[in-house]
Amino acid sequence: MKELVQKSDRLINIVSLQLQRNVPKNINWNWRLNSIVGARGTGKTTLLLQRAKMLREQKKEVLYLSLDDLYFTENKLVDLAKLYEQQGGKYLFIDEVHKYPNWARELKNIYDYYPELIVTFSGSSILEIFKQDVDLSRRALMYELPGLSFREFLGFSGLGDFQVFPLTDILSHHRAIASDIVQQVKPLQYFKTYLQSGYYPFFMEKERDYALTIEQIVQLVVETDLRFMKGYDPTYSRKLLQLLRVIAGSPPFKPNISKLSERIGLNRATLINYLRYLEKARLVSLLNQAEKSISVLQKPDKIFLNNPNLYCTLNPIGFSIGSMRETFFQNQLGVLHEVALHPKTDFYVYHNQVQYAFEIGGKNKKKSQIQELDNAYLALDDLETGYAHQIPLWLFGFLY
Repeated sequence: MKELVQKSDRLINIVSLQLQRNVPKNINWNWRLNSIVGARGTGKTTLLLQRAKMLREQKKEVLYLSLDDLYFTENKLVDLAKLYEQQGGKYLFIDEVHKYPNWARELKNIYDYYPELIVTFSGSSILEIFKQDVDLSRRALMYELPGLSFREFLGFSGLGDFQVFPLTDILSHHRAIASDIVQQVKPLQYFKTYLQSGYYPFFMEKERDYALTIEQIVQLVVETDLRFMKGYDPTYSRKLLQLLRVIAGSPPFKPNISKLSERIGLNRATLINYLRYLEKARLVSLLNQAEKSISVLQKPDKIFLNNPNLYCTLNPIGFSIGSMRETFFQNQLGVLHEVALHPKTDFYVYHNQVQYAFEIGGKNKKKSQIQELDNAYLALDDLETGYAHQIPLWLFGFLY
């Protein structure tokens, strides 16, 4: 255990508290079992270490563990937790739990038998903590950490500390909000940079090759992380990487599953199932028409990559600007709201039992597709400030 403590101290000491995220919101850090999930690269480890450092500065006993450490090839997590509690430990931060066999059962045992410990654990977005053999639903609170919003990107870049605006405020007061922001920063000057290389917090590491890192993340998720999904066959990894590149090279993608199945070399049922895996891993987003009953083996009506940066990495020359715009919109809105496809325009968004319709496009997009719809708006690229129901697309990056 001594070596684990030394590793923990070293990592906690070097993490910076200078830039901190306020998402997920309202984490109950005093709850005895919290789960932080999210896609690779979104900053889960940094979030745990920053919280540990703040507690350390309050003279609290903290320990950070990563369950892919070689220590856990021969030692059990529950035994370490017992020893840590006996030595006066209070806060336990556990990373990469999905790489540890029987993680759910041991976390349950820790919760049940060591009530003095406050445990926060993180893992891949593929984690299904409420579908394990062991029931954690009455014990663990789960939060998801998304990638950076456009607002956070501007803040992390040192361009201003901007507040979050709820969707209803943006829809009602977008002109005033955008005008105030434009007085501090020219958002269009940085928006395309964000779309290409600003979603993952590691854009701050200037010595890192951003696109190469994303490629490595995608490959690691497909070849390694998805192995922890029940029914996943890793021999199909190359086919899934091929599938992602096909999506990246397509306009807003309405899949012909039969043709796609033939092109990739997977049968229809397997292809649809594996698309669901990719969605859980936050590599793609699968959308369907609003109020449509969805079965497990039903094909999605539209397939997007999860965020715009993936298009630029997986198809840096041939990506569709239309896909980028629509992906940005559904990615940012989807953190807090339910998003579905609209039969006459692009998207439905549900908020406080109200349905809003959105058409996405460039600044010259006409309102013909929304003029007969209630609560309908245009979200337009290359627009600094809007007018009436025409809203700058970039402003939807201020929702979280």
